[in-house]
Amino acid sequence: MKMSMTLAVTTLVALCLQGAPVEMKILGDWQLQVSINGINAILKIEPAEQIAVVDEKIEALPLYNPRAAQYSRGWKLAGVRCCECTVHYAMDPDSLVVRTAPGAEPLVRGKDYETELSWGCLGRLEGGAIGQQTAVFVSYRYGKMRLDSVVLTDSGKIELCKGASHLSLPQPPMLQDKDTRLGNIWVCATDRKLNDSMLFPIMETRYPETDKASSAIAEQLLPKTMAKLQSGGTLRILAWGDSVTHGGYLPDYQKNRWQAQFVRRLRKKFPQAEITLMTEAWGGRNTASYFNEPPGSKHNYDEKVLALKPDLVISEFVNDANLNEAVVYERYGRIRDDFKKIGAEWIIMTPHYVRPDWMGLTSQKQIDDDPRAYVKAVRKFASENDIAVAEGSLRYGRLWRQGIPYLTLMMNNINHPNPYGMSLFADALMELFP
Repeated sequence: MKMSMTLAVTTLVALCLQGAPVEMKILGDWQLQVSINGINAILKIEPAEQIAVVDEKIEALPLYNPRAAQYSRGWKLAGVRCCECTVHYAMDPDSLVVRTAPGAEPLVRGKDYETELSWGCLGRLEGGAIGQQTAVFVSYRYGKMRLDSVVLTDSGKIELCKGASHLSLPQPPMLQDKDTRLGNIWVCATDRKLNDSMLFPIMETRYPETDKASSAIAEQLLPKTMAKLQSGGTLRILAWGDSVTHGGYLPDYQKNRWQAQFVRRLRKKFPQAEITLMTEAWGGRNTASYFNEPPGSKHNYDEKVLALKPDLVISEFVNDANLNEAVVYERYGRIRDDFKKIGAEWIIMTPHYVRPDWMGLTSQKQIDDDPRAYVKAVRKFASENDIAVAEGSLRYGRLWRQGIPYLTLMMNNINHPNPYGMSLFADALMELFP
């Protein structure tokens, strides 16, 4: 009996995806060959969208501050401005022209103004031609990112589906119901031709949840928490952390931050329990910042963390990520002892990945293992002290396998996850519960 054409094509697509690796080979500057299980296609990729800005008016240019963060050393140009800062390398560094009036002679960098070209910000210099109340007109070019998808269609063909351009948060395009995404191409403003760092073939469609007995681990490391959840008792959870826990930069942040997403899921799994969520978060600070605050201050550790007497504390401190093992053991040992005194159980969340150069990374691929000494120390400390760990780091480290450059989840292009990035923390937390 012959199969129908639709069934034959569907079977072909299914066979193509049964463990077959997607192969991507660069043929030319913007030409890509894609192969999977004998199906081949040559695709043409478009460069990043480039936008020309002419005479952007700045009413008063601040003094250039070389001691500030690079993206905050002067005025942030509108074209490259994203959540809280600017996008690194979005501006063409050779395109910047500054004038005191449209058509006037260009001002001189190093004399009249200084700039962080890779960050798209600039400030005036003392003694130059720009006064405190002098308006300037700035012209420049910048580019947007894009995530294109390589797709195996329902008809068994490999095609390119172009994504929408975005300054900092490009999203893969929506596909037809029966099409299958084989990989993504990450196109950035600085890319002048295809290179391997842009190619993200999909190796897994989701994070591989472990086979460990979550219920046994939760009951061993979080026995009081589990008892309250299972018996329908009242559970008081404290989310304690930095700006990622505060989440004020997020759209509808009370709903989208990680602790809110987690508690919604936990309530659904344990509807009989009464779960109360509290948040204590301080942007730009770490655990030592809390220790150093005097009594009566807004973020005093004793008054704003311990005095709440939570049943469960979940800590997230990406701002601790520069700590070495010795400091982790000293600082987290103090926290462990303090939580024991108030009868609180503890989950430490390993941090997400941040700007690659901050982590010593040169790529956003082949990064399963977090290189930060802090993460290794936290895992070791937690294992030795029977403390639960929610592995946000592991989930971020495998995003490349799912076709996602992790930096495309950062709203500030540095270290602030978007709502989907926050959901990865909730995933990691839920893995601890049966």
